[in-house]
Amino acid sequence: MILLRHGQSEFNLLFTQTRKDPGIVDPVLTPLGHEQAQQAAEALATEDIRRILVSPYRRAIQTALPTARRLGLRLTVTPLVRERYAFTCDIGSPATALRMAFPDVDLAHIDEVWWPPQEEPADQVEARAALFRAEMAALDDWAHTLVVTHWGFVMALTGLSVTNGQILRVDPTAPGPALVPWKHH
Repeated sequence: MILLRHGQSEFNLLFTQTRKDPGIVDPVLTPLGHEQAQQAAEALATEDIRRILVSPYRRAIQTALPTARRLGLRLTVTPLVRERYAFTCDIGSPATALRMAFPDVDLAHIDEVWWPPQEEPADQVEARAALFRAEMAALDDWAHTLVVTHWGFVMALTGLSVTNGQILRVDPTAPGPALVPWKHH
């Protein structure tokens, strides 16, 4: 499968400058983030992608849309690949608000409040990533799946720290990381 970390968000921009939570709920992409989403769509245009899974956060949906449009695919929104709930930016938008912001995206199956009520411990994120790895490994066509997700979920799934807009190939049939370092680089 192919993992794509969302493009730069308003949170990422300010957090990188200050290393403090700027208090932005479910931030959108910055102009650079939109550029990164377009660059990813170009880079993925020749891949044999048949399914796009995406986190319900606005920054992830905004990142996935250019690739979906370019490939003529619909997004499959799933909270399973959401970010680890640790900062204000990890408070999501209610499903009603997402439906208004993204009328062409199927959000009918998403609960109104789909993010956790409190900080998500590392072991829970790692268990969620292991579940996702197992579900993907069980699919015959996992190699044709793009997953638009977040730093924390990629870290839990692979043990690797990725930058905004970075693309990473992962074989879900291979073992997951023995240890997740949980350090943001």
